[in-house]
Amino acid sequence: MLPLRDDVPSRTFPYVTVGLIVVNAVVFLFEVSLGRGALASFVGTYGLVPGYVTAYFSGAEVPARRVFLPLFTSMFLHGGWLHLIGNMWYLWIFGDNVEDRLGRVRFLMFYLLCGLLAGWVHYVFNAGSSVPTIGASGALAGVLGAYLISYPRARILVLLPLGFFLHFVELPALVVLGFWIILQFFYGAASVVYSSASGGVAWWAHIGGFVGGILVFKLFRPRPKVWYVRDRYYR
Repeated sequence: MLPLRDDVPSRTFPYVTVGLIVVNAVVFLFEVSLGRGALASFVGTYGLVPGYVTAYFSGAEVPARRVFLPLFTSMFLHGGWLHLIGNMWYLWIFGDNVEDRLGRVRFLMFYLLCGLLAGWVHYVFNAGSSVPTIGASGALAGVLGAYLISYPRARILVLLPLGFFLHFVELPALVVLGFWIILQFFYGAASVVYSSASGGVAWWAHIGGFVGGILVFKLFRPRPKVWYVRDRYYR
């Protein structure tokens, strides 16, 4: 199912959410401008490579910048147009309301911290991997976790494929995001048993970001939840 919009209006303009989308887009355009060889080197340097982290803590001569810097930079890299657009679409739909609750500065801190936590969880489950991991989905998963506990009764308009037909359906956020995280756990568990089941997707980064987002959101003490929708006020 593809979410199209929610029914929770933001009380302020989501400057940080828009800024993050712009930064991710600009970085991706830079990636596109690189030749294939330069791009592979760029991703290998700034993407998160779990094997480098393992080697570093095992005493091997690995530069610290190849270990710690990618935990941050990897969340701004993407592997293709669909990867970028999918992540930024979710951020646009759900990020504004979480930013509204946290405020701009705390939301930026929250987003980056969720990305870092997601990266570490991915490392724990893929410590020997030499494949660079990139994408904003770990940080984005934290946003989804925060949205879920903030607005479980919000209505999400989704595009739902049923057989050969597409349907527009409004579902509670609890159903949409709950289904999303259940899928992540299913595929994450399968990837532990069958390494080929990961399909190149960092499932455990999604899970770590989602759970981390819920915990960090509560620690950040968000603003009181008040929004107006369909002629009713909700708290």
